[in-house]
Amino acid sequence: MSIDRKSLHELGEWMVGEMLADAPLKSVVPELARRLTALGVPVDRCRLTWPTLHPLFEAETLLWTTEFGVTSQRFDRERVDDTAWQQSTVKWMLENGSNLLRARLDGPTPNPTFPLYDELRAEAFVDFVALRTQLFADGSMLRQGSSDLDFGLYVAWATKDPAGFSDDAAELLEHIQRYVAMVCKSLALPRLIFGVANTYLGPTIAREVLGGRITLGSGSQVRALIWYSDLRDSTALAESMGSEPYLALLNDYFDSTGRAVVEAGGEILAFIGDAVMAIFPISEAAFSESQASLLGMQAADAALEVAEHVNARRITKGQPPIHFGIAMCVGEVRLGNIGIRQRLSFSVIGPSANEVERMEKMTKTLRVRVLATEEIARAAPQRWQAMGPVPLRGFRDSVPLFALVPERTTPS
Repeated sequence: MSIDRKSLHELGEWMVGEMLADAPLKSVVPELARRLTALGVPVDRCRLTWPTLHPLFEAETLLWTTEFGVTSQRFDRERVDDTAWQQSTVKWMLENGSNLLRARLDGPTPNPTFPLYDELRAEAFVDFVALRTQLFADGSMLRQGSSDLDFGLYVAWATKDPAGFSDDAAELLEHIQRYVAMVCKSLALPRLIFGVANTYLGPTIAREVLGGRITLGSGSQVRALIWYSDLRDSTALAESMGSEPYLALLNDYFDSTGRAVVEAGGEILAFIGDAVMAIFPISEAAFSESQASLLGMQAADAALEVAEHVNARRITKGQPPIHFGIAMCVGEVRLGNIGIRQRLSFSVIGPSANEVERMEKMTKTLRVRVLATEEIARAAPQRWQAMGPVPLRGFRDSVPLFALVPERTTPS
């Protein structure tokens, strides 16, 4: 096989064009495999793996095969199958400083060998080429103080062609590796950045920030169901417990409440000390007021249910249980950008944000777990008990509030 310079140039230009067009990797990789096959490189499998900056996920991977198309996967930082990582080609290449790994799979056992080779043989693959390219230079901002980005981009090619990869084909795969790395870096970096921003800011604020729509002193108005929860007796708990046990308690609390919100379709705006401020946006593109009300109620039910299981575990271990109140109202909030030029922070501003905080404090006074305003209760009146007009500190008029009736005691 011999590939002329014109074909190589055209392949490189195509990849640059895909990069500039922000084409998704899930469409770029199959097309790249098709073009390589047309050039005489018989590609039947391609796997790309690259690092992330996500606090929960260490790496992402995209796998394409002729039989099953494209699939993707994230790898937890707490590796579920540590043995698989220890015996992986990626780890071997990283530890040995190798940028190339080649193995013929239909002959004698390669040295080194890996469980992956057995898996590929079982699927009738006969030749394997893996390449690794550094994505970020030493000293670059994204590598300072972090080893997570060291393994760069890992690309593994495999073929079922009985002849395997010819030397020219393997050389071509090496030749285009820099192009593949450039495309992957360009297309994966925005995803990596949004993933970090989404984790720390939430999707709504992340989109505003990365879209350049948030500046010092500015903000955006959002109509939403505002969902607020606060841990009870947190000061006493913090004083009576050590820092590590208290941190574990906080994580149990946030896992009970925050996860319930996200799984119901809500968005956490902020963890404020030991409180959770979240929204279910109300708009044509998101939820109707009735839908948001039902989802907010669903999140409250789920949070209380999870807390029951968490508390059963904590009590068994001799640990103090978690208790919290939840409040919900519907209104406008402003996602405000405050601070100084060198350091900005987001704050949830507006009467509705203040109202829901005052409402949550009344859950303890009224000895209920969840309170909501009338417009929320209307969405499922059988689940709510009227508590009458309740005075809220800082508000001139009393507010009619409703307590959520536990689901298991709701009349059929």
